[in-house]
Amino acid sequence: MNRQAQAVVLFLFGGAILKASFTDLYLRYVKEGLRPFLIASGVALVAAAIMTLWYEFRGARPSPDDDHGHHHEPRVGWLLVLPVFALLLVAPPALGSYTAVQSGTVQLSAESDFPPLPDADPAPVALIDYASRAIYEDGRSLAGRRVQLTGFVARGEDGSPMLARIVVSCCAADGRPIKVGLTGGPAIDVPSGTWLRITGKYGDKRAKDPVNQADIAFLEVEQWQPVDPPKQQYE
Repeated sequence: MNRQAQAVVLFLFGGAILKASFTDLYLRYVKEGLRPFLIASGVALVAAAIMTLWYEFRGARPSPDDDHGHHHEPRVGWLLVLPVFALLLVAPPALGSYTAVQSGTVQLSAESDFPPLPDADPAPVALIDYASRAIYEDGRSLAGRRVQLTGFVARGEDGSPMLARIVVSCCAADGRPIKVGLTGGPAIDVPSGTWLRITGKYGDKRAKDPVNQADIAFLEVEQWQPVDPPKQQYE
């Protein structure tokens, strides 16, 4: 590709990053705290593209003698623009139920002490927090409390529903699912990927994830309702 083409690709790619950064779209790819770095990267790419075009067009035009023997770059190089247009026009969804089924649940690390649950009834609890309390302290801090978990439906090998979220350390590339099994309560007859808010109590049932043999905690369901996907879909 010639320099003009390179500048166009830089400009479009930088524009795509800025478009994602100034909306909630970037949350499908990285953690919320990385937004300033994305904006800085997008601005740098756009600035580089503008400077490349400026330096390219400000110089004197070549004389006819300079064009002798000049070979044009193959036009197939412009195909590099297609992925950028795809990012601009078709935004991939956040990781969801397919990733949860194909990947093993997060290997939880034990904590020496868990803080008290919120005073609300039911207490809103993150899936990874609930699973950690259920597995590593046998639900002692959950005893006698109603909790509220939010996540999407994923189906086990036997078709039984689980509640799941994707946990990220940095970005979607390192995302792993946290899964919580569901027992009791009204039947959950919604498609995989549907977001639910479930109220229930700690259940002492355990299971092994068939993908990586990690422990899966369970929740005794009292009630559930469909909800819209949250702004921040990852934990």
